[in-house]
Amino acid sequence: MSILLKVKRKLFSIKMNLLKFGFKGYCKYALKRLKASILGKPDQLEGKTDIISYYSFVSYQPFGNRHNAALLKDKKSINWVIPDFSVGSGGHINIFRFIDGLEKRNYNCSITIIEPCQFLEANVAKERINQNFRPLQAEVFIGKENMPPAWITFATSWTTAYAVRNFQSTVHKCYFVQDFEPFFYARSSEYYWAEETYKFGFYGVTAGKWLAQKLAKSYSMKTDYVGFSYDKDLYAAKSEKTDSEVKKIFFYARPVTPRRGFELGLLTLTEVSKCFPDVEFVLAGWDTTSYHIPFKHISLGVVSLKELPDIYSRCYAALVLSFTNLSLLPLELMACRCPVVSNSGSNVSWLLNEQNCLLAEPNVESLSTALCSLLRNEDRREKIADAGLNFALSTSWDVECDRFSTIVDRMIND
Repeated sequence: MSILLKVKRKLFSIKMNLLKFGFKGYCKYALKRLKASILGKPDQLEGKTDIISYYSFVSYQPFGNRHNAALLKDKKSINWVIPDFSVGSGGHINIFRFIDGLEKRNYNCSITIIEPCQFLEANVAKERINQNFRPLQAEVFIGKENMPPAWITFATSWTTAYAVRNFQSTVHKCYFVQDFEPFFYARSSEYYWAEETYKFGFYGVTAGKWLAQKLAKSYSMKTDYVGFSYDKDLYAAKSEKTDSEVKKIFFYARPVTPRRGFELGLLTLTEVSKCFPDVEFVLAGWDTTSYHIPFKHISLGVVSLKELPDIYSRCYAALVLSFTNLSLLPLELMACRCPVVSNSGSNVSWLLNEQNCLLAEPNVESLSTALCSLLRNEDRREKIADAGLNFALSTSWDVECDRFSTIVDRMIND
C-alpha cells in the first residue's frame, strides 16, 4: 500500500471518528487508544482480542429486582436499551424518532446505552442526542447496571437483547427490530448469537412487514410492525434538471456494509457506462477513492444530511441495493423526484413495487438493463419519478408513531 493511500485512509479514519465522537470525545478516545497501546491492554472500542470479556454479555446473568406493582407504578414507562451511537446513525435516528413520538403521546421514556460506550457521562450522551438527532425528554443512563425499572423495556439490537433478557425490573420485554441482524455476519458465533435473540420470547415491533412475517414464521415470535416515511422538512426536489446537464446516476456506495451490494453495484454501473459513456455516476455513503472505478464518477464519501436533497434532485436515477431490510433511502430519493432502481425480493417488495420504482433480479444484466431503460426513455423516467414522489408523500411518521403507540397501549391494557 502506498504511503499516500495510507495517509488518505488515516485522515478519513480521523474524520469519521470526529463525526462519531465530537472533538472532545475524540481526544478522550485517542488518549484511551494510546493508553491501551502503552499498557498492552485490549481496547474495547477497537476489537475483540479478549474474547471471553468482550462476549461475556451472552451468558445468562440476571440483574435488577424482580418487578412488582409497588416498584413499577407507572404503566406508561418505557426503557429503551440501545448500543453506542455515532452522528448520522440510521438505526438510532429511527429509535429516537419513535421515542419522541411516544413522549408526545404521554409516555415516559428513558434510554440506557450499554457498554462498550464512548460516553463517560450520561449528560454528555443526552446532549449529543439532543443536538444531533432530536430533543428528547428521556433521561439517559450509561451501562446496564444503571438501567432504571420500567413497565416496558425495549431491546433495539441483538447485543442489547441479551441485556434485556437478563433484566428483571420490568413487566414486558420487547424488541424493536429494524433488520435481520444474523445476515450481518458469516455463519459464525455472532450469527447464531444474533439469531438466538429471536427465541427469547420478546414481543417484536419491526420496521416493516417483511421482518414481522419472517420472525413470526421462522421463530414463532409474536410480532407487529410499523412502516416507513421520511423527513418531509428536509427531503424535497431542490432543482429542475435541464437538457443541457450531464445525466447523473446516484449509487449508494458503502463497501463497509456488505448487505448494500457494493460489488454488484460497481459491476452494474460499469455495464451502464458502456452504453452511456457520457453519464456521470455519483457515489456516496463511504470513501471509495481507494477502489479502481473505470467509469466517469464523483466520489462524495460520507455526506451531511443537509446536502443530500440537492444531490438527489440533480440525479436522473438512483441504484439502491438491499440484501436485508430496506433503509429509508429509497423514500428519501423518491421525495426528491429521483427514480429508484432496486433489487427484487420479499425484503424489498413490502415497500417498493413496480408502481413506484423499477425492481430487477439481483444480477448485473437485469439491474443494468433497468437503469438503461430509464436513460433511454424520458417518458418512463418521468412517470416513475412522479409515482415515487406521490408514494413518498402518502407516507407519514405521525401515522407510524400513532401505530407504535397503539401497539404499546394494547400491550399495557392486555
